[in-house]
Amino acid sequence: MGIQESLPSGVILTSIEKVAGLARAGSMWPATFGLACCSIEMMSTGGPRWDLARFGMEVFRGSPRQADLMIVAGRVSQKMAPVMRQIYDQMPDPKWVIAMGVCASSGGMFNNYAIVQGADHIVPVDVYLPGCPPRPEMLIDAILKVHEKAKATKMGANRQAQITELEELALQAEPTSAMKGLLR
Repeated sequence: MGIQESLPSGVILTSIEKVAGLARAGSMWPATFGLACCSIEMMSTGGPRWDLARFGMEVFRGSPRQADLMIVAGRVSQKMAPVMRQIYDQMPDPKWVIAMGVCASSGGMFNNYAIVQGADHIVPVDVYLPGCPPRPEMLIDAILKVHEKAKATKMGANRQAQITELEELALQAEPTSAMKGLLR
């Protein structure tokens, strides 16, 4: 007989990390960062048909200090890259990034000197969203995946250990220049 059986009904047992994770996932505010045609789909996701307010995200924040999710919607030019990094740096921790569309994920069809070949060259990306442009339903699915990551985020010393572990895994990963794929 454990403590669960001796408590009266209606008492919920959980950890502070899980409660904080639920609060983070339920109150995530995205930063406004629409760069190209994908931003039209991002804006329509906030409209009445798809209604991001169901997830506590009805307000796209104009200030990065009030946002914890950056949705990079569209192609990132070389001139916009430092601005994007500055906005990311001004966001409070913990923060998440969605690369929306093939241009934000990999440069898309714009393989030239003016376009950054993927937002992950500038900021760490949590979820890649394919498509040209991706549908609002796909963006909602990507947001729900970020919510799952937010719920699993640790706190305090556990967070530092989690960050260290993820950084070590990233350093051990095979560099993209050594990967073989369809384009090689």
